[in-house]
Amino acid sequence: MSRFFLFLRSLLFFLLMTILTVVWSMACLLFAPFPYARRYYLTARWNVIVVWMAKVICGIRYEVKGFENFPDAPAVVLSKHQSAWETIFLLQMTPRPLVFVFKKSLTYIPFFGWGIALLRMIPIDRSKGRDAFAQVVVQGRKRLADGQWIIMFPEGTRIPVGQTGKYKNGGTRLAVETNTVVVPIAHNAGECWPKNSFIKKPGLITVSIGKPISPEGLDSSELMAKVENWIESEMRVISPHVYSKQQ
Repeated sequence: MSRFFLFLRSLLFFLLMTILTVVWSMACLLFAPFPYARRYYLTARWNVIVVWMAKVICGIRYEVKGFENFPDAPAVVLSKHQSAWETIFLLQMTPRPLVFVFKKSLTYIPFFGWGIALLRMIPIDRSKGRDAFAQVVVQGRKRLADGQWIIMFPEGTRIPVGQTGKYKNGGTRLAVETNTVVVPIAHNAGECWPKNSFIKKPGLITVSIGKPISPEGLDSSELMAKVENWIESEMRVISPHVYSKQQ
């Protein structure tokens, strides 16, 4: 498939997603008075449509392994971070509403930011350091008690395919302090939706969900070591062709 054809498909996807985002953000304002569960469901239809458009227009298919590992209980979800695709996909895929911990500045983005501002996310100001994390614990505890799940990306930023970022302990600190199980997720979304790339590539994204890891008897560093080991080991199962090139 020529790069020019990929560009045209990616351009069509971008234009349609932009139009959808503008229209859906306006609709979200109408959803605001609804009960939260209903508001969350309706807002997440944007995610469903975007994932569908990525499949139909760009040829980005997906499969999910280990869905049965999601617990029927509060959980902190810690995921590999390679692209924007997983942030869109996971919100509409998990059996319980997700609460993202993200930079507060994202809420200032026209249309997109307005939509997420209507959901019970946890925006933080990273410049406040410890105070920011204290707020994550306070709000996270409330969200977990309400039956929602907290999702964080321990590498902090999108990491190119085949590479490993520094895993930070924020998510496992929250899990330890709230005595909540951690669910690790590995995926190869960056192979189809690369970081900082306009071009979207056709292919199959595998999302693999690990078994819950209990924080009991562990500190945050020990718990994160278990999470990192599972995710990075699973990445070599999902994308052996990428990691074999590094050997």
